[in-house]
Amino acid sequence: MISSFFHVILYQPLYNLMVGLYNILPGHDVGLVILVVTIIIRLIVYPLTSKSIKSQKSLQELQPKMAEIKEKYKGDQQKQAQAVMELYKNNKVNPFASCLPLLIQLPILIALYWVLRDALASKDIANQLYPFISNPNTINPVSLGLFNLQQPNFILAILAGAAQFVQTKMLMSKRPPKAAGSGGKDENMMAMMNKQMLYFMPIMTVVIGISLPAGLTLYWFWSTILMALQQYILMRKDKSTPLPENVIEGKIEESDKK
Repeated sequence: MISSFFHVILYQPLYNLMVGLYNILPGHDVGLVILVVTIIIRLIVYPLTSKSIKSQKSLQELQPKMAEIKEKYKGDQQKQAQAVMELYKNNKVNPFASCLPLLIQLPILIALYWVLRDALASKDIANQLYPFISNPNTINPVSLGLFNLQQPNFILAILAGAAQFVQTKMLMSKRPPKAAGSGGKDENMMAMMNKQMLYFMPIMTVVIGISLPAGLTLYWFWSTILMALQQYILMRKDKSTPLPENVIEGKIEESDKK
């Protein structure tokens, strides 16, 4: 039941989309097909990833207040949890929102892996196509005359890892200024954790990328690039909104009393 649902909802539409684009795009280059497929998928999940990025940024900004809560209710885990949940509620932050795009992308990645495996091998093409999609009989897995996207490719894995590095670096927390006081301690820890992820995620991307078909690695590269672009646009919008003069990172200074 689950496998047939997965086949009808994800595998077959992606397969037909890929073959259909291969038929109409100039040069019949499967690398270009993967780029267009990536753009379409990123557009579909754009609202969810936007919420995820905003949620991650909001969680980082709330770290000093969370540190104050932990200090205030030290030794009372129940009150800490209640105060943190109230903090999330008051600031309209969903701590689980950042996980949702990953959960959605995982089945897409699995489906795309099977699609690339079967399509690039020109396996059972006719039986998978909708009536309105022409059968190309075979699909050339070589892109730009250089990359066989049916086989693992070290260069594409390195490029995917580099893109992952850039995207992760964009989300790194800055160390709080001294004026932030004790509330900045937790923010320091978040910055250190992000620094570890800055190197861990790209390395894992390369390690996994060199063991997968290059077509999937190419998809991950383009997907990461587009995600980084989306982060840049959203963060630029946030920076364009001026903050009050008495607000600094991690703390709000009290105005001088007259």
